[in-house]
Amino acid sequence: MAEASSRVPVRLLAAIVLSASLAPLNSTMVAVALPEMARDLQEGSGELRQGLVTSYLLTNIVLQSPGGKLGDRLGHRRALALGQLVFAIGAALAYVWPVLPVLTASRVVMAAGAAILAPSATAMLRTELPPEVRGRAFGAFGAMMGIAAGTGPKVGALLVGHFGWTSIFLANVPVLLLSAALARTAPPAAPAPAPPAGAPPAAAAAAAAPPVAVAAPAAPRARFDLLGSALLGASLMGLVLGLENAHLRWAAAIGALSLVPFVLWERRAADPVIDFSLFRRRTFVGGSLIIALQNFAMYSVLFELPQVAARLSDVGPRDVGNTLVAMMAMMVVASPLAGRASERFGARAVALIGCSLALGGMVLLAARPLAVITDAVPALLVLGAGLGLTSAPSQAAAMSDVPRDRSGMAAGITSTMRYLGGIAGLTVLGLVLTETRDREAVLREHTTAITVFCAALLLTIGCALTLPGRGAAPARAPR
Repeated sequence: MAEASSRVPVRLLAAIVLSASLAPLNSTMVAVALPEMARDLQEGSGELRQGLVTSYLLTNIVLQSPGGKLGDRLGHRRALALGQLVFAIGAALAYVWPVLPVLTASRVVMAAGAAILAPSATAMLRTELPPEVRGRAFGAFGAMMGIAAGTGPKVGALLVGHFGWTSIFLANVPVLLLSAALARTAPPAAPAPAPPAGAPPAAAAAAAAPPVAVAAPAAPRARFDLLGSALLGASLMGLVLGLENAHLRWAAAIGALSLVPFVLWERRAADPVIDFSLFRRRTFVGGSLIIALQNFAMYSVLFELPQVAARLSDVGPRDVGNTLVAMMAMMVVASPLAGRASERFGARAVALIGCSLALGGMVLLAARPLAVITDAVPALLVLGAGLGLTSAPSQAAAMSDVPRDRSGMAAGITSTMRYLGGIAGLTVLGLVLTETRDREAVLREHTTAITVFCAALLLTIGCALTLPGRGAAPARAPR
């Protein structure tokens, strides 16, 4: 029996990964199609970026937590199916009516579907899989997310070149149909884990009860927290717009101030969109911070290196892409290895090694001269290995530290942290980098930026200490 339970349910995992991979795949596919779209639609590139890229990003960030909460209320399989349907409607609308206003609306609809898909998929790894295979599942999940983001530009270029730019929207439909079929035929959720030896009778009875019975409330649920979702959305939208645009700093201030009424309301709401008791769980907080800080560093490097290299030497897009793929490739390789290793040695040990390697790669990036961009390859290999080793155990530990019935809410929070970490990194770059081409000034800016990234990765080592060790259960705060 133990042997059977240690197998990863491939059909269910494939459905989860295929659904969740659509968000990073579409984020990068659209980028390569923008020049063709601008030519056919006779629109400026700035309008297209705002309409198709910024709107997609903003909607994704704003709806992650409400999308996760929706999964807790509907059930994560139902929420996954709903997200697939919403995403498919947006993609089909973009394909059949390719004009800018409709394309913008369709991208918002697709982002809304993705905001339901991503936290529901992550929550299903927590609720539908037995604990002994979650490390491997999160490792495979992380690897496929990296593959989706990394292959998006190549897939997009292939589709645009052979079938026109509208095909990047239609291509989502068969993926969604396959994912829906796999999810529908996948076996039921894993039972609740057995209580440890010597547990009191009450604990044994609770563990033996079906998961649905444990999570179901005695009284009818309160209505969905629409006011809390609206306040959170206004706050996140203000913060993102203010951080991304220097002329909209006032929006960031409004967004920050909007957090006050949001927190006050959530503390009294009958069924809040974010339960702040989750932030009393040390492992959940530590894992979420690792995700945010590592995305802060990773996305910053992806944008900082090409800018610095272009000002130091005459480098083409192909050289930049071939260099940056070293980091992404190592992340894809290391992520599944980290999942298996965390099952054997514990999340803390693997995450500590990963965080230390990531920091070492960033230090190496600062130490090596950048005469040509390929000088960064050794550092990027180390950095990518560290990021890949850290992601799976951190996310698995964070999700395992929350009650099953709040898994969607927790997944929405971690997804939001991931996006905000990346945006914060790009904001730092905007403050540090200038347009100068003076070599000494460029290198000083590069060193300053890398120092900030090193500080972020140093903090992840402290956060890794909050993760459970070998054979240890995550620390629990009162519910």
